[in-house]
Amino acid sequence: MTDFFITGTDTEIGKTYVTCALLRDMRRRGIRAMGYKPVACGDRNDPRAMREASDEPSLSLELINPVFLRAATAPLIAAELEGTELSAKKLAEGYRVLRKQYSPILVEGAGGWEAPLAPGESMADLAQELNLPIILVVGNKLGAVNHAVLTVQSIRSRGLTCRSIVLNHAGEEWEAAELTNRRLIEEMTGIPVSAELVHNQGDIDSQAVLGI
Repeated sequence: MTDFFITGTDTEIGKTYVTCALLRDMRRRGIRAMGYKPVACGDRNDPRAMREASDEPSLSLELINPVFLRAATAPLIAAELEGTELSAKKLAEGYRVLRKQYSPILVEGAGGWEAPLAPGESMADLAQELNLPIILVVGNKLGAVNHAVLTVQSIRSRGLTCRSIVLNHAGEEWEAAELTNRRLIEEMTGIPVSAELVHNQGDIDSQAVLGI
C-alpha cells in the first residue's frame, strides 16, 4: 500500500488529530496502518496518541518516534539545545524500519511544511527524501486560503503530489471565512478537500482522504 506524509499549513492545526482519525478508521477496516512521528519536541503526546489509535499498546514508542527533544520549539533549535544533529536522511531510516512491520505508514511532520529541521533543511526536505504523496491539513480559519495555496505551491515545486486536503475546524464559532474557505481552497489549488472536520468530530473516511 502507498504510505503518506501528513503536513500542515501551521503548527497546532490538527495534524495529529487527523492522523489518529485516519489510523482508527483504517484499523476498523482491517488495514494494519501505523503512524510515524520522526521527531517530537516538548513531549511525546503525539506518538502516544498514534500508538493508541493503532491499537498497538505494546509497540515500543521509539519505533514510532525515534527522536524526542525536550524543548517545545522547532526541531532545529531543540536539537541545538541538546547538542545533537538531525537530518532528513537520518529520520528516513526510522520510517524504513517501521515499514517492515506495518503498511501503510502515515508519516507526520513536526510543525508546518517548512518547519526548520536542520541547518539548510526543513520538514519539506524530509517529505522529499521519503517521496510520499502529501496529505495537507488546513486549519479552517481566517487566512486559511492563503496558507493552503502557498503550501501547495511549495509541495509542487519539490516535485511532490498533494493527494488531498483535510480542512479542520477546531473552534466552535463559524464566520464568513470558515464557511467559504473550502470552495476557495479547491478552486485555487485544484485539489479536492476530501474531508472537512467540525469541532470535536472524531471520525473520518480514510478511503476518501487516502484513496485506499
